[in-house]
Amino acid sequence: MATKHEVCQQVLDCGLVVIVRLPTARESLAVARAAIEGGLTAIEITLTTPGALSVIRELADEFGSTVVIGAGTVLDESSAYASIQAGARVLVSPNLNPAMIRTANRYGVATISGAFTPSEFVATMEAGADFVKLFPTESAGPAYAKALLAPLPWAPVIPAGGVSVDNVDQWFAAGVAAVSVGSAITKAGVGGDLSLVTQAAREFVAAVAKARK
Repeated sequence: MATKHEVCQQVLDCGLVVIVRLPTARESLAVARAAIEGGLTAIEITLTTPGALSVIRELADEFGSTVVIGAGTVLDESSAYASIQAGARVLVSPNLNPAMIRTANRYGVATISGAFTPSEFVATMEAGADFVKLFPTESAGPAYAKALLAPLPWAPVIPAGGVSVDNVDQWFAAGVAAVSVGSAITKAGVGGDLSLVTQAAREFVAAVAKARK
């Protein structure tokens, strides 16, 4: 099992976390596998997905040695513990919940905890989160991330939402550590053609690599 440090490093090396939030467990498994085939090495299954823990468990059993399997929308301590028991190696939340972070730290699991304002960012880092999830970002954009990071350059920021292959270079230029992407990749499989998910994942991986050069 990868250590917390190794998980954090893999997230940084990949630079891209794919958020899977779909109506069924079956769709989530299929899309996650297709994204992994496209080169993704960090996957987040949100707990809003029906059967999310079973999806996390199956993906962890299948890919846990090479892919960081995470749980998203982890809002409390009990959800955190259940996700860890299912095999999640990173826990993601849209907000700051210190109990969730404490639980993850207790069991050596990485965290990406949500924040938006400077005060929320500082509180999140003080609570012991490994990464700060800039959320929501659709109305903020790279310019906001750059302004936020000017006084907080050490904050390991991962924006979630509003990231595309066309603007991912702007996000990294703003100073973020990695990016989170959901429908820009997962929606490609709507209609059942999972090869489109794999293609979208490859395009995003290539765009991230180019942006970081």
